[in-house]
Amino acid sequence: MRLFLTLMLGSGGALASEAALPVADAESKVAPVSSGLLESSQVSGQIMQLVFGLLLVIGLIFLLAWLVRRVQQKLPVKGSQQAISLLASQALGPRDRLLLVQVGKEQILLGLTPGSIVPLHVLEEPVEVQATEGQFSSVLAQRLAKVLNSNPKDKS
Repeated sequence: MRLFLTLMLGSGGALASEAALPVADAESKVAPVSSGLLESSQVSGQIMQLVFGLLLVIGLIFLLAWLVRRVQQKLPVKGSQQAISLLASQALGPRDRLLLVQVGKEQILLGLTPGSIVPLHVLEEPVEVQATEGQFSSVLAQRLAKVLNSNPKDKS
């Protein structure tokens, strides 16, 4: 509190002494006002430079992320066929799933929960799973495919 009062009284005394200055000194005080405008333009220039630099860095991050995705997609897979493949998936709840996985010539039924993956059964006879392009697992996917495949000319 004392520090605040000292600063207030000290600044008030400085204002009183400036008011008592002659007119010639008052004219010389006009120059700092124009330099204040110059300082504000420098500050706005620095802010613009900061914003431009920030946008440049963010753009560089997105460019590098895009480049990494493109390179990863074009990397060759070792061997022409994958040793492990997901044949089918069935949702049991919002976070639980059953997965049918083929490893080599063996098919395994897995239980997938947020905390674990549990092998439930190793199938003695492999299950034939037909993967047709027109078959979708959810109703939303079926409707979306229907909307995307329909021509806008047919709606008129």
